[in-house]
Parts: sequence; C-alpha cells; structure tokens
Amino acid sequence: MAAAGIELPDGYPPGGMYVPAVVSGNLLHVGGHGPVRSDGSTIAGKVGDDVDLDTAREAARLTGLQILRSVRAELGSLDRVARVVKVFGMVNCAPGFNRTPAVIDGCSALFHEVFGDAGIHTRSAVGMAELPFDIATEIEAVFELVPGDG
Repeated sequence: MAAAGIELPDGYPPGGMYVPAVVSGNLLHVGGHGPVRSDGSTIAGKVGDDVDLDTAREAARLTGLQILRSVRAELGSLDRVARVVKVFGMVNCAPGFNRTPAVIDGCSALFHEVFGDAGIHTRSAVGMAELPFDIATEIEAVFELVPGDG
C-alpha cells in the first residue's frame, strides 16, 4: 500500500452500541463505515444534489479506507485477508439518482488496488433516502481470512 501511496486514516468511534468488526470462523464481518477524513470531517449530503458523482466515488473510496483501517485494527495486519468476499454499499441519494453502482466503484477499485484479484468481490449498491449523520456513503464488507493466526 505504501508503494501505491495509500495511507489509512485515523479511526473514529462507532456511532452506537456496536463494534466495527467481528471475526466469526474464517470470516471478518465489518459493519457500516462512512466517509470520515483523518481530520474528522465527512463527505455528507445527497448524491445527485449536494454531492456530484466524482465526489461520491471519492466518498466510497474514503469509506473503503476506513474499512481497511478497522480490518487492520481487528486483525493486526491486512496480510491476514485471503480475499474480499462481499461489499454492501449504501448511497445517500437525491430523488432520481440511480447510479449507485458507479459510486460504490470507488470502494471496489480500492479493494482491487490493495488486494489484487483477491479484492474482486460480490456486491450490492443501493440508494437510501437517508444515511446516519447525512453521510454520502455507508459500506459494509465481509473478508475471508487466511487460515490460522496469520
């Protein structure tokens, strides 16, 4: 990641009574994360109204970076990831905006960049009327782990 110029941002505390990630068997389930920058600011607003497509893609990439930060915090290293299994992307949409797959591509491209072919995953990309704190994107992911303690 360093060679590609990818740096993981600082984390932020959960917005409710949950933990960011849970290991179950050989899978790591990462709950909903949002586009929080290292300075604590977010990319917020309705995609297709306040937020244009390019900014929304950047929000999805930033959300992916937050997910990777939680993966590293939970596992100690991204090297324990065997593959990305599933991504569930939610987009805070203005009425009529239907390009949610193009938005969530920002996260999917990041995972491919970081993990290579093991970063190619199954995915859903849906539009929502509202997201917490008016964030532009919220994304969940499931990762398969390398057997053993890594």
